Amino acid sequence: MSSFLSSLRSPFRPLREPGVLRQDFLASLVVFLVALPLCVGVAVASGVPAELGLVTGIVGGLVVGFLPGSALQVSGPAAGLTVLVFEAVQEFGLGMLGAIVLLTGALQIILGLLRCGRWFRAISVSVVQGMLAGIGLVLILGQLYTMAGAEQPRSGLDKIAGLPGLLADVLGDTASLTAAALGLGTIAVLVLWPKLPAAVRVVPAPLAAVALATAVSAGLSLDVANVTVRGLVDAIQPPGFGDLAALGSVAVLGTVLAFTLIASAESLFSAAAVDRMHDGPRTQYDKELVAQGIGNTVCGVLGALPMTAVIVRSSANVAAGARTPLSRVLHGAWLLLFAVLLPAALGIIPLAALAGVLVHAGCKLIPVKEIVPLARAHRGEALVLATTAIAIVVTNMFEGVVLGLVLAVVKSAWDTSHVHLDVRELTGGRMVVTLTGNATFLRLPRILETLEALPKDRPIELDLTAVRHLDHACRTTLENWALRHNDSDTEAVRMKTSPMAASSSGSGSGTESSTAQAPARH
Repeated sequence: MSSFLSSLRSPFRPLREPGVLRQDFLASLVVFLVALPLCVGVAVASGVPAELGLVTGIVGGLVVGFLPGSALQVSGPAAGLTVLVFEAVQEFGLGMLGAIVLLTGALQIILGLLRCGRWFRAISVSVVQGMLAGIGLVLILGQLYTMAGAEQPRSGLDKIAGLPGLLADVLGDTASLTAAALGLGTIAVLVLWPKLPAAVRVVPAPLAAVALATAVSAGLSLDVANVTVRGLVDAIQPPGFGDLAALGSVAVLGTVLAFTLIASAESLFSAAAVDRMHDGPRTQYDKELVAQGIGNTVCGVLGALPMTAVIVRSSANVAAGARTPLSRVLHGAWLLLFAVLLPAALGIIPLAALAGVLVHAGCKLIPVKEIVPLARAHRGEALVLATTAIAIVVTNMFEGVVLGLVLAVVKSAWDTSHVHLDVRELTGGRMVVTLTGNATFLRLPRILETLEALPKDRPIELDLTAVRHLDHACRTTLENWALRHNDSDTEAVRMKTSPMAASSSGSGSGTESSTAQAPARH
């Protein structure tokens, strides 16, 4: 118990140093101003009450903020889970969301206690980038409809197919054109804001963009849809016993696994990125996974959105000069005060402005600048990235990520199974074929193509002593080739193996040399 309390206190010790408390206080205000529009926007895009996004942000600050793991990264609702949450709410209902998030949190806690946090770092970077790119594409496609005041289709393909009709509706309807112009104006502010003088950029871009769009909408009395306000207490809907009982269905469990995988991977990848931004204590990945699990468990009990560590808020926290977790704790307190004291302020925010913020966030999820260099240097990795992204758009989040992981494993197996064949002709007509490298079933077509082209009326020796790995399928195929290749009146093919190659194929102890006995021919 004492060691646990010590792990809670140690990240806060720098507060004793002069000026650190003031730095963290100011950093918390910056993070709050960045988090506010994103919490609301992610909630609205996920198809849940706006207040639930604030609840997740509050839990990310006041609960996860105190827990050990990563000292400076900030947790809350993430754009990366928006698509999956929207699909889950549409399929299972808002009541089931809390139960799904609750089980997700419990799984994260178990994985953290089993010290599995470090293994999430082993996920292929191309799969993660492809996952984020796919999320970004679906997010952009969906929010284009919201930005125009139209209902978005369910599937990614339907979203793409409906774009021409959406454009025609916008150009032919004044209300839709007004909403779209407001959304495009919001995106323009977000793009241009970093180019403004530093004194202006003290205000975070998302807050400035939403505030300006809200002021324009209210000042000109524009006929656009605004955020629906229900109140913090009314929005919180803990899962009931029926919702918890429904967790046993295969469809729900698949969604839970997708939530767990994506939320954990995004949080731990964010932690690794944040570690590169500062010189403070490094992330303890297993503890961070437990902390995220505890936060999601609390969010599940409250029926709120799932949380992850969010790189946008985290980088803003580090850039604002935060030194301890106090900044992220206080940002949660400011979100709570806003939700309690100023809930009506949400009701004047145009939905088109929030959609514009999320379209911009979706564009930032697509690694445009990295795709071309990656394709030039590592075409296989670029293929994994593109396939994962396209699969998410065409199918859904879970199936797209699974396909990406499978493709990454196959690519890795292909890359490591390099094999080289050297054919030499000795005096007397004897031929020696030497294999080196890793001989696996993936390389069998090339190996057999070379071997089957050898003459059948010459003595042949197949030398496998330099093979580092020989799997069972490859060994069996080579033995069958040796039995049947030479003519009946020619010396049978001789195979020369090493104990290492034999044992790696799972066939027991090896022999230095063996002669394949050809079957009798009639």
